[in-house]
Formats: sequence, C-alpha cells, structure tokens
Amino acid sequence: MSVLKINLHLHPHRRRHQLSLRPPKPHFLFLASGVKPSPPVVGHLFSSTKHAGHPRFNAAASFSIKKDKDEEEIEDFEEYLAVDGEVYQKTLRLVECAMFAAVSALAFLLSNSLAIEKYFACFFALPIVLSTMRWGIAAGRKTMVATTVLLFVLSGPVKAITYLLLHGFLGFTMGTLWRSKANWRTSISLCATVRAIGALANVVIASYLIGENILALITINVHALVTYVLSSIGVIAVPSMNLIYFIFGFLLLLNCGFFVFLLHLLYAIFFTRLGLKASLRLPKWLEAAI
Repeated sequence: MSVLKINLHLHPHRRRHQLSLRPPKPHFLFLASGVKPSPPVVGHLFSSTKHAGHPRFNAAASFSIKKDKDEEEIEDFEEYLAVDGEVYQKTLRLVECAMFAAVSALAFLLSNSLAIEKYFACFFALPIVLSTMRWGIAAGRKTMVATTVLLFVLSGPVKAITYLLLHGFLGFTMGTLWRSKANWRTSISLCATVRAIGALANVVIASYLIGENILALITINVHALVTYVLSSIGVIAVPSMNLIYFIFGFLLLLNCGFFVFLLHLLYAIFFTRLGLKASLRLPKWLEAAI
C-alpha cells in the first residue's frame, strides 16, 4: 500500500497520462502477492511484449513452427519406411514374389526348351513353397499365379497349364500345409493326391489337343501287362476294367507319393540351411539327422 501511495502523489496533470501509457510493473504484482520476481521471467515478459507485433518476430516464429513441422514429417516418413515398417515389408514381399515367379518361369521354360525337365522337375515348386513359408499363403498364391501368367505370355497356354497342374498346385498345397504346421503324413498324402489329379488333368488336356485318347491307351497297356503277368504265373483269367482302373490309380498315387516324399526331404534340408528350421514341423528321425 505504501508503494501505491507513492505513485498516487505524482503531479496531478501527469497522473492520468502515466496510468494510461505505462503498463504496471511486473514486480508490483509479485510484491503484492508476496513472491519475488526473477529477472529472466521479467525480461521474457518485457521482450515478448516489446517484440510481439514486430514483423521480423512474426516471421521468425512462423519459420520455427514450419521447421518443426518439417522435422516431424521427416521423422514420420523415416518411421514409415523403416526396415520393420509396414510399407517396407509389403514392398519386400512384392519384390520377392516377383523374383520367385520370374526364376520359376525361366527355369521351367529353359528346361522344356532343352528337354531336361525331368532332371529339374523337383525344383519347379520350390519358389512357391519358399514364398509361402516366408510371407504367408496369399504370397504363395500370388507367386503361383504370376508364374503361370508369365509362362502364358512367354510360351503360350499349353506350357502354362502344364506348369500349373504339375507343379503350381503341388507347391501351393505343400507350402500351405507346411505353413499350417501339418505333420508329414497328412502333407505327403494330400500333396500326392493333388499331384495325381494334376497329372490326370494334364493327360486329359493333352488328349484333347492331339485328338487321341491317351487314358484309353494307358488302360489298354495296363490290361495287357496284367494279363501277361497272370498267364506267366499260371492263372488263366481276364481282369476286369474296374481292376485295371484300380491298379492304374494305385500305381499313379504310388509314383506321386514317392515324388512328393523326395520333395519333402529335399525342401526340408534346403530350408534348414536357409535358417527356417524353426518354422518347420519335421519328423523326429529327420530332425535328429539334420
């Protein structure tokens, strides 16, 4: 109150002028509240009050705000494209699927052109299985479709359908079962069935294209073979066609079963060398051997 009284004893004709032009000193407020003001706070108040309306101050403030926003956007962009980010993983999956499809189509095309398909047939389904094990079932399906489309463009529909029936569906089925951690007994049975159905469908399509019933020729030869075996052991009988069809189907499934079992062994060793053993469900005897 004494400080206020001293200010009121000023000259009468200057009292209104000082009250209107001079802002109240900050330390008056602090004195009234019983708190001592610190010099940095008072300086900050006067500097901000003094330069608040200055154009350079406004430009500097806006520049600093814009700079902070740019830095935040750059940090968000770096996090967006990080190695463990969603965009990076999707891009890597797309690139790997495309590379697997290109390698598989090129290998199948060259082996057919050079007539060495029977030596490399066990590797045609590998890219689809590998893509499925690394990126999921959808990635394996995309790799299979991309390989078929690429073969369709490069060599026509016949080779594309042949690859799809003999190797595409087999690789996709095997990759799906391995991704689902199915045991080998189930996996080999289903994969052998898919391979046998694909082989029959391929024979039917080939019969339609060449205008000859290849299945009828196969069954006739099997019938002649069975008749010769029975006659050689002293059995005089003519086997029925149902027996011939059963023998033909059994031999086809047996052939496909051995082929799929070899594929399981080969791919299990290959994935183990790649460091994917933890994602495989191997039999105990194979796991102990590897």
